[in-house]
Amino acid sequence: MSRWRKAQQLAASQGIDALLITPGADLRYLTGYVALPLERLTCLVLPADGDPTLVVPTLEKPAAIASGVDMHIESWNETDDPYALVATLVGDAATISVDDHMWASRVFAFRETFPQARQVLGGELVQQLRIRKDADEVDALREAGLAIDRVHSRMGEWLRPGRTEREVGADIARAILDEGHETVDFVIVGSGPNGASPHHEVSDRVIEHGDPVVIDIGGTTPAGYCSDSTRNYLAGGTAPAAYAEAYAVLEAAQRIQREHAGPGVTAESIDAVGRAVIADAGYGDLFIHRTGHGIGQETHEEPYIVEGNDLVLEEGMAFSIEPGIYFDGRFGARIEDIAVCTADGLEVLNNTPRGLVVL
Repeated sequence: MSRWRKAQQLAASQGIDALLITPGADLRYLTGYVALPLERLTCLVLPADGDPTLVVPTLEKPAAIASGVDMHIESWNETDDPYALVATLVGDAATISVDDHMWASRVFAFRETFPQARQVLGGELVQQLRIRKDADEVDALREAGLAIDRVHSRMGEWLRPGRTEREVGADIARAILDEGHETVDFVIVGSGPNGASPHHEVSDRVIEHGDPVVIDIGGTTPAGYCSDSTRNYLAGGTAPAAYAEAYAVLEAAQRIQREHAGPGVTAESIDAVGRAVIADAGYGDLFIHRTGHGIGQETHEEPYIVEGNDLVLEEGMAFSIEPGIYFDGRFGARIEDIAVCTADGLEVLNNTPRGLVVL
């Protein structure tokens, strides 16, 4: 059964008469079409009963056809009103679901187009499908994991004292493409004190001899699936004693989380077992973020590995395991792997050394 038909069934079971999906990961997931986020409206109209229609600007129709979508494509010209076209397709639907990432301008335009309908957010509906990866999706995530591992394996080519984070980051970005990704999603090169900022990107800071360096990198492959892996490097010399002690704790915490994770456990319990190790060692206040996030056609999606999420993990759910310890103004460390639940365990998709790599 096609993905969009599964979405139809879910919509009908939840009392939703039609789904409206604009460019983004949900549209790609349901149709295979990677639409440009233009001011011209592109919208999948998916009724709970009946055939779907992909509404596209005439300029984009050739690309939509070439993508191989298995549904009718309706194009509109520059002088047409695309919202009126969508209205004819929606008909007298009483409850309409719009995707979570739809532009506010589109939401308001749809409200004016069919004021009689109740509009609800539908991202959770599609996420119920996206959260469980099928065999082909797991294969795609494996390939993404191998590709980003190849980049980490080459880090010694670029990371050394005397270079700026920006210079190293540019080399990494090129390698992400060279090693099998279609796009570079992010590059974090956090040297010395910048490593204490989890979402630092790159700067003009010159990497110094003996600096611990956090490298968190990811991209999207031609198949549309994301990679994301963090490793830690030392730019020569010997790690500071405080760093080495904390790093040993971090390695232990992440290992215990990997051993604990799998089908039948809750998302929050993975966070809890690692956080306990870090807290017991006296670093609890220095672990300042959740343990992980789901991954697939987006780098961050369900399931989130965080306190309060009592979701029971199932086969096909893919997510990161990435505890961190951060000493503000000094240095930081984070170890991140992508893993996927199998029928009876966990498959870890990143397998470069997790220990501190001295370059």
